[in-house]
Parts: sequence; C-alpha cells; structure tokens
Amino acid sequence: MLEMEAAPPVIADYAIVERAIEFISSRRRDQPSIDEAAKNAGLSLRRLEQVLERWARLTTTAFLQAISVEHVRELLRNSAAALEEAHPVGLSGPARPRDLFAIHETLTLRDRRSDGLVLRYGFHPSPFGEAVVVAAPQGLAGLGFVDDDREAALGDMRRRWPRARFLADADGTGAYARRAFDPKLWRLDAPLRLAMIGSDFDVLVWETLLRAPVGSATTYSDIARKIGKPTAARAVGAAVGRNPISFVVPCHRALGRSGALTGYYWGLARKQAMIAWEAGRVAEVVEWVGAAMGKNISSAPC
Repeated sequence: MLEMEAAPPVIADYAIVERAIEFISSRRRDQPSIDEAAKNAGLSLRRLEQVLERWARLTTTAFLQAISVEHVRELLRNSAAALEEAHPVGLSGPARPRDLFAIHETLTLRDRRSDGLVLRYGFHPSPFGEAVVVAAPQGLAGLGFVDDDREAALGDMRRRWPRARFLADADGTGAYARRAFDPKLWRLDAPLRLAMIGSDFDVLVWETLLRAPVGSATTYSDIARKIGKPTAARAVGAAVGRNPISFVVPCHRALGRSGALTGYYWGLARKQAMIAWEAGRVAEVVEWVGAAMGKNISSAPC
C-alpha cells in the first residue's frame, strides 16, 4: 500500500468541510444549524468559520446556502444557457467566465489500446482532498481523489487503461495539479492541455461538459440535446460517470433535471463541496481572469 504522509492544511480543511456537509445533508429535514455542524466536527463555531473562509472565502451563511437544494435549483434555471459558448469574462446575467481555459487532444482507439502508452502519476493536495493526477505526453489524462487509500485511487486509474505503463512522477504532475486547482493559473493565453482517453461518445460528452462555466450547472438531458442526441440522457449520464479527469472536466456540474445531485463517482459530499467551493470563488475567478486577459502573458501551456 502506498503510504500517506501527514495531511497538508488544505486537505485537513477539506476533511472538516466534508464532515460538515455530510452532517447537514443527512439531517436536512431537521434543518441543523451551522453551530451543530461545528460541534459534530469537534470544533467551535469560530474555528469552522475560519476553515470556510480559508477554504473557499465563504461565510457560514453562504456555505449553508451553497450546499442547499435551493442553490442547485437556482443554478439549473440557466441549465441550457450554461452549455452555450461562454464569454471569457465579465458579462451580466447568467454568463460566467470559462474556467481553466482547457484545450484537448483526443487519443485514437489505437493509442488507447497500445502497449506503448506511458502515463505518469503523482499525488497532490487539492481543495477536495488528496488528488491523484495522471498525465500522458499529450496532457492531463486523469484526475481522481484519495479516500484513505492511495493504492485504491491509483488502481482506479490503472483499470481505466489496463495496457498503459504507469510511472511515478510527482514532480512532473505537480504542474497539472496547480493548474487545475489554482484559479489564478486559469489563463486564456496558456490553456491547460488535456488528453481525453475514451470512446468517441464519451469524448463528445466530456467536450460538452467543458462548455459549462464555473459556478453554473446543467442537466444530462440538456447535454444530450446539445450533442444532437435528445433521447440519450441515460447514456450521457453513464459517460459523465466515466469521466477520468474529475473537476477539470466538470462532471460535478451535471445534475438531474429535478435538481438532484444524482450519483458522483468520488462521492456526493465531494460533489456538493465542489459546487460550494465554486460559489465562494466565482467572484474571484471573474476578477483574476479579467486581470489576466488584460496582461500580455506568454508562458507555454501545460
């Protein structure tokens, strides 16, 4: 088993957030207070406030709102519009900035089945727990999360591409982790390179997910209509579930028509956390992206 080091502060903060989400969600009918959630996590209310502010610039009131059913339903009011080509930054109304500014290369069927495919991996801190990051020569190919067992997280990636050769390279994958999780590095002039390794249908769905901007949500049925297959909502849901590049290809923004979070491969609490984190960060993303677009920055993309 791959050994775990002491958790960095960002991972420790996420553990607290996740516990608060699970406590509140499991008792939603009783409408538990944030003070009760803090006590359940063994914290004072003040300590929980500090964690939420550091984690996602959220007050306790904003956090409760961000993980509420009402917030999700509000996002879905603009579901179809979320998949339209988003303006880079700063429009009023439902338009939001395109986050990450990713470009992708699709590996061919021959590439996917080749014994010569080499994938490098590393484990890195993220706002949603420890992440396993996998990179192909063409770009970021996989991003998942560790729940206590690194070997299990890495094994999940190995099963997706059983004929690939996996090499440990935390130094090489660190840049991808930073680009994925630091909005200050989401830059139009230096897009994050992705290597999409999946079936043609899967890749079509994942490409469509990339249209959904930060702080938005869409539905499986709207994605199906967008790709010209309006009766394929169930197949779209399956493809979303197979997405290997979690968060970057934002499958957490795909919801049921009713507003139900439905399933999420890396856990519903993590999906709620991603939605809440974006709710707290979206204003900063607009500011950072807008500032970056006004500068002449020309470093090479990852």
